[in-house]
Amino acid sequence: MKKPMIGVLPLYDEEKESYWMLPGYMKGIEAAGGIPVMLPLTADPEVITAMAHTFDGFLFTGGHDVHPELYGERVEPVCGEPCRERDEMERMLFREVTAMDKPAFGICRELQLFNALLGGTLYQDIPTQFGSDIQVNHQQQPPYDQPVHRVYIEKGDPLHEMLQTDSMEVNSYHHQGIKQLSSQLVAAAKAEDGMIEAVRMPDKKFVLAVQWHPEFSYTSDPYNFRLFEEFVSSCKS
Repeated sequence: MKKPMIGVLPLYDEEKESYWMLPGYMKGIEAAGGIPVMLPLTADPEVITAMAHTFDGFLFTGGHDVHPELYGERVEPVCGEPCRERDEMERMLFREVTAMDKPAFGICRELQLFNALLGGTLYQDIPTQFGSDIQVNHQQQPPYDQPVHRVYIEKGDPLHEMLQTDSMEVNSYHHQGIKQLSSQLVAAAKAEDGMIEAVRMPDKKFVLAVQWHPEFSYTSDPYNFRLFEEFVSSCKS
């Protein structure tokens, strides 16, 4: 069977004015049987449409904070630096990809972005805006391939069927999270403190986003590799 071509959203460094990429995003796709291709950072509608039609699936990568204007809020001092170029490109591409029902796999920032684009809201800073009696480390220090907390997967959800486990240990490096979940998404997993850790669009073939970083631990954790495998498999059909 022909290997699927998968578009990988670029990371962007403002200081160096450069695109860059973490190898785990690319190697995870390769290991699962896909061909990853890093995309250009663009908001040209013609290019966006061409990419949406060309690739079999899309990996939406982690990175900058989502600009609060996407979910109707003003920027608070606790909000990190957004990247308007990424927000705009991903807004346009996500709209086209979901309209065509092509697979989309989101990591970290993208769980938040998917939620914002679909009408949900975010905590701009979990430590100062999210209250819980249970302490969960959402912003670990390196090395990032080590798990720091557990997530609990909703029984009966396709994610539960995919991974065949009630819970898993994950790494965690984020200071924002879902506040109000979009009505177009369902929560597939949560941390012990109640923070949503995975979402999916139930009416799509494969639109899934996780808050943790499987690109750092897919070689050592079979559950995280399974995420890449299921994503790549969905891009073949």
